[in-house]
Amino acid sequence: MNSTHLKNKKILITAGPTREAIDPVRYISNHSSGKMGYAIAEECLKQGAEVFLVSGPVCIELNHPHLKIVKVNSASEMYLACCRFFEEVDAAVFAAAVADYRPAKIAEQKIKKVKSEFIVKLVKNIDIAYEFGKVKTCKQLSVGFALETNDELKNAINKLSKKNFDMVVLNSMNDQRATFGFDTNKITIIKKDLSRTDYPLKDKKEVAEDIVYEIESSLFMERLKEVKPAAA
Repeated sequence: MNSTHLKNKKILITAGPTREAIDPVRYISNHSSGKMGYAIAEECLKQGAEVFLVSGPVCIELNHPHLKIVKVNSASEMYLACCRFFEEVDAAVFAAAVADYRPAKIAEQKIKKVKSEFIVKLVKNIDIAYEFGKVKTCKQLSVGFALETNDELKNAINKLSKKNFDMVVLNSMNDQRATFGFDTNKITIIKKDLSRTDYPLKDKKEVAEDIVYEIESSLFMERLKEVKPAAA
């Protein structure tokens, strides 16, 4: 059921993987399907928000009159697309699985199989969430994701602080049917005050409802802070 809890709110969401080119036919990427990011975008739209969705290459379609999709390939393209919208949004959800590294040099022609070994030198990509964490205002909400294989809680809390997130959505590769490619997910939401809520395995659309509910609640609390008490 549609509602208007996020009416007049603008939400930026990143989704899917990035592809970092090696040559004209090869690239480095990951297994992200984009399902989680798109589910969050769909739920925000149901709640009345205007959504800016910056998407890596995925096999998902989403259409809505209040949705603007920008399709990108690389991390640098994703960052530049986000720059177009970040200043005007009320919240940003960094759900994309952005490649941490890219080839230092992209070959102009297809690399031929002539040697027994082939070494690709990698350099760091821009950390999109970190960069926006440095410039976000106190009125903007920033939501990050942490997919971990070990020391899950510790790593998620580190991201919360390092990237100036207001909340982090943690999920673990150790949980079955809760990672790339599945229609289900199992998450823990950790907030800035280190309070945490653990959720059971759910369909990703239900998970999106949980995440968007937390976004709505946080934005509502921010609105309450802005309301000055009436004069006596």
